[in-house]
Amino acid sequence: MLNEETYQKLVAMKLHGFAAAFHDQLDQKGPDKLTFEERFGMMVDREWTDRQERRLRRRYQIAKLRVQACMEDIDYRHPRGLDRSVMQRLATMRWVAQKENVIITGKTGLGKTWLACALGDKGCREDFTVRYFRLPRLLGSLRIARGDGTYEKTLGQLAKTPIVILDDWGLATFEDGARRDVLEIVEDRHGRASTIVASQVPVKQWHDTLGDPTIADAILDRLIHNAHRIELKGPSMRDPKRRKKPKE
Repeated sequence: MLNEETYQKLVAMKLHGFAAAFHDQLDQKGPDKLTFEERFGMMVDREWTDRQERRLRRRYQIAKLRVQACMEDIDYRHPRGLDRSVMQRLATMRWVAQKENVIITGKTGLGKTWLACALGDKGCREDFTVRYFRLPRLLGSLRIARGDGTYEKTLGQLAKTPIVILDDWGLATFEDGARRDVLEIVEDRHGRASTIVASQVPVKQWHDTLGDPTIADAILDRLIHNAHRIELKGPSMRDPKRRKKPKE
């Protein structure tokens, strides 16, 4: 009865890993050659692992990455100009600690979204909060937020997120409200957090795509000057003529 009460108290305190390990210890058959310290250490390890796994699951839920991808599965065989050494440096996540950005450009089918999500996955595993957005949809949400009074709150959440992924940048010309929303986002995050941008539009065309020269200058200054740039080229990875299917 005492053991059951102890188990229930552990569950009530949300020490689920500890409770499961305690239950396993009670269920062990035969002589136990482990010391008390060893058994207690095993239960603490179980609780630690359980908490880390729950934290990681929560980070993935927040991130809402568009595709399942990881740095270890990057395909370097396809001729798209992807530099292994650059990706290995990015995999250290030092750029996040230094509040730097990553810009991935290239034609459709070259794996821009996949690479952005692989960096996001690495961020989750390194205990950073990550949020993925398709920029057109995010800008639509911000228009709604202006009307329902949650605009400042939404911008505040974006500003505090260590890694934000903005996918499908520049698919259409930016309207005035969208330009100003983007400026608010990059201004709040400049020097405080890291942003990953994935775009089919080459960086040299971003100024024209943004439209207003003054706002475009402000956005690009805050986004590009400290960014790691990955420019993908070559044939689409979705080409059915490819002989060997890549990991992505």
